[in-house]
Amino acid sequence: MELKKLPHELTVCKVASMADINLDSDFFFIGKTDEEISLVCLTSDAPAQTLEREDGWKGFRIEGVLDFSLIGILSRISGVLAESGIGIFAVSTYNTDYILVKSDNFNKAAEALTAAGYSII
Repeated sequence: MELKKLPHELTVCKVASMADINLDSDFFFIGKTDEEISLVCLTSDAPAQTLEREDGWKGFRIEGVLDFSLIGILSRISGVLAESGIGIFAVSTYNTDYILVKSDNFNKAAEALTAAGYSII
């Protein structure tokens, strides 16, 4: 399985309103529930006003479109990273999954995933 390194510095934050989000940005993910609005975005596009904010994330994208019948993909990747002491923030879209790790663990994560048989591009 191929994982693509994303070239961006990312921010994970919580915002008060959808109006705080730059919807013209090239890369973002919004999660809205009855309790919160979460945003993953390029650090350069992070809103000036957030309720909570954590910078310093980098990510990997699982390449290709994942069929909904596939089981355990994210579980295996998170297991490899957990064994290396690396926490994750996972984002799933219709097509695929994204695995975010803190920037200071990015190279260690790539090494652990490569050692586990994943191809990093």
